[in-house]
Amino acid sequence: MTSDEILLDTEERMEKAISKLKNDMTGIRTGRANPGLVDTVRVDVYGSPTPIKQIASVSAPEPTQIVIRPFDPSTIKEIEKGLIASDLGLTPQSDGKVIRLNIPALSGEVRRSMVARIKELSEESKVAIRNVRRDGNKHADQSEKDKIMSEDDRDSLKKEVQDLTKTYEDQANEIAKSKESEVMDG
Repeated sequence: MTSDEILLDTEERMEKAISKLKNDMTGIRTGRANPGLVDTVRVDVYGSPTPIKQIASVSAPEPTQIVIRPFDPSTIKEIEKGLIASDLGLTPQSDGKVIRLNIPALSGEVRRSMVARIKELSEESKVAIRNVRRDGNKHADQSEKDKIMSEDDRDSLKKEVQDLTKTYEDQANEIAKSKESEVMDG
């Protein structure tokens, strides 16, 4: 692989690790209602597990409530079952047309456990980023061994890979810090 190919591959894979972290963070509850809370919930309708937002509109009209309005009212029971089976710990209340989820205030203990989960997710993301760095460095060593690049080019490429690693680890830290403050202040 050329140094450009290695860098592009490394950056794309690090970007994916950050995207996954951002996605995982939307499922973490803060003190406020957020439609993203139900993004990970799958509902068995039409014979397959389907994300809620594909079968209903989800909104947060109040800071303590999420409202789910199914596009097809006949799916309301399945949506309720999916919410109960999820790990959200919220009880759906239905009037036959819409489902309401009341978001209770977070206790100090719950907030601390969520911050611990945020740190875990952030660490997983950083490990993934470091694994990508390792792969990029291996490709650089291999390319130098295969005479595709010189030793100096390899060393310069490894420095660029390290710079990318630092940039993406910093992003992971920022995302985690931002989410932690949302949880603690929310």
